[in-house]
Amino acid sequence: MRLFPLSAPQGTGATTALRGEYPHSQFSPLHPVKTHPLIFVVLLGLISIAAIWASFRYDAPIRAAVVASQGKNWKKTDDYQFHSKVRKYGDWPWLMLAGAIGILIAWKFRSREWMRIIAVAMIASTLAGLICNMSRLTTGRTRPRESPKIEQGFYGPWNEGRLLIGQPAYNSFPSGHTATAFGFAGVIFFACPLIGLGALILAALVGCSSIAMGAHHLSDVVVSIIFSLAVSWFVWKWVRQNGDQAWRQLRVKLLRK
Repeated sequence: MRLFPLSAPQGTGATTALRGEYPHSQFSPLHPVKTHPLIFVVLLGLISIAAIWASFRYDAPIRAAVVASQGKNWKKTDDYQFHSKVRKYGDWPWLMLAGAIGILIAWKFRSREWMRIIAVAMIASTLAGLICNMSRLTTGRTRPRESPKIEQGFYGPWNEGRLLIGQPAYNSFPSGHTATAFGFAGVIFFACPLIGLGALILAALVGCSSIAMGAHHLSDVVVSIIFSLAVSWFVWKWVRQNGDQAWRQLRVKLLRK
């Protein structure tokens, strides 16, 4: 015999008591208020715009501080070698190698979830890096280390009768290294925040090394971070919602052939 019933009939005093003084109010504990996702989108958009504006605003002061701290013989120091290796091993080919090894380890431990996470991270990294690398070919922004030989600015794909596409000195904005690193780390963070936080720290190190070596401005890195995190979020969300169904449909098509 139950002394305390699990539920009460609709419209009874017990139900009214559970709902509070206003049984039909949407502010009742039985009717929690849902925040519209648009609010978060607008908020993130405003934060991103503010971050981008601030990064452009402090491009020159940050570059001046970096140059002042390094000195003339910085390229002969261990610090330079460290940042150089971070940019090298944080680039797309090495990220794909790390991803392939990670998938093999996940397969060995029969973790289908981590196989999917790492595979999606590789896709997001490739997509974010590809888009950023294609766009920076057309912006014509000079790299910080080209000063004072070249006046800093955005020159576009064509300037003074010269094609700038493919000219490394004019391929600064946005940062391709940063985009691939954060595209990879972003998926891991959205899938598993605790582990993903470490991945984001490593990705941030790639961006910092790009600034330290004069390969990119602060704004190049910030824009790439925001863009690649957006790409990784959309890719991960799509796979979570549609990945299994898409895989089943692909298997059916392949088996029919």
